[in-house]
Amino acid sequence: MDLNTAIRSRSRVVTPVAPLSQQAGYYCSVCECVVKDSANYLDHINGKKHQRALGMSMRVERASLEQVQQRFETLKKRKVTSSFTEQDLDNKILKQQQEEEERKRQRREKKKERRKEKAVEEDLEDCDQEVAAMMGFAGFGSTKK
Repeated sequence: MDLNTAIRSRSRVVTPVAPLSQQAGYYCSVCECVVKDSANYLDHINGKKHQRALGMSMRVERASLEQVQQRFETLKKRKVTSSFTEQDLDNKILKQQQEEEERKRQRREKKKERRKEKAVEEDLEDCDQEVAAMMGFAGFGSTKK
């Protein structure tokens, strides 16, 4: 299938006479209107006309003094239960230091093990060289040292 023929076979003509949902731009099915670009569409979605069409009231409910005081009390209680004490912070820092020390210790042990393995390999290489010298040739054909 040729792409050019597929594109040319169907063409859509957008006219002001066409239904709103088929016109060019962004269509709002709630308000049944067409907006030409995305910025205006976002303005429309957040605007009064659209919000009222959704059934939302744009009025703010007035709060009484008692409601505000109750709200402050609940927020204070929430803050008190979730706040950290200095001791909690010290414990957390101590725990992190212990974990870091453990990691360092493990790294040192791994490094020591690698050194031991390397030393054992070098001893084996020395033995091979001694055996080769006894047999009368320079090595067993390996080029690495």
